[in-house]
Amino acid sequence: MKIALLGYGRMGKTIEQIALQRGHEIVLKVDEHSKSYDIKVADIAIDFSIPSIAFNNITNCLNNNVPVVSGTTGWLDKYKDATELCKEKNGGFIYASNFSLGVNIFFELNEYLAKMMNNLNQYKISMEEIHHTKKLDAPSGTAITLAEGIINHTNKKNWVLDVTNKDSEIPIVAKRIADVPGTHSVEYKSEIDSIDIKHTAFTRDGFAQGAVFAAEWLFGKEGVFTMKDVLGLK
Repeated sequence: MKIALLGYGRMGKTIEQIALQRGHEIVLKVDEHSKSYDIKVADIAIDFSIPSIAFNNITNCLNNNVPVVSGTTGWLDKYKDATELCKEKNGGFIYASNFSLGVNIFFELNEYLAKMMNNLNQYKISMEEIHHTKKLDAPSGTAITLAEGIINHTNKKNWVLDVTNKDSEIPIVAKRIADVPGTHSVEYKSEIDSIDIKHTAFTRDGFAQGAVFAAEWLFGKEGVFTMKDVLGLK
């Protein structure tokens, strides 16, 4: 495939290496300083840009009949607009807060545990995420996905950044430490014990491999999909 990289930071460069190893061609490398480009030279686009330009990147792809995979977080207030445009244009679109196979398994475990803990009100739920200091949004998109998975299966109503005194809310602590690719943990704590699940990424390779795999899966398809579709987890 001819791939356009929308965002050419550390993730973009890692995706480039893996895509080339898998026999693909990188035809565009776009960052926030790029003036103009023709997205139509690409068969598919992979967007790991920044929150302020991700939506424009995605709509440009869909308006030009180029399927797009996006892993940029922090722009989801416009996610519905992107999916409606995709359907209108008969395009192909996948958004994921995290493309790692391990993280997507972790998402499933998180929801399963939430179902089991739903009626055990003695346990208080909390979350923590740690990322590198260059990550622009907090909490991470992965943490939000985890929180939403819990909300879907419990009496929790929403998540909040840092501490909360409300039983209806899930507190998320977000830490920024140099050179940490991503660590996420969920804790259920009572007065007598705690149950913790945790995912720790050692490198960015897992995210990049998943994004390239998702692009390969999406190529030639129409519709709005998630990593559950890609991995057959539905």
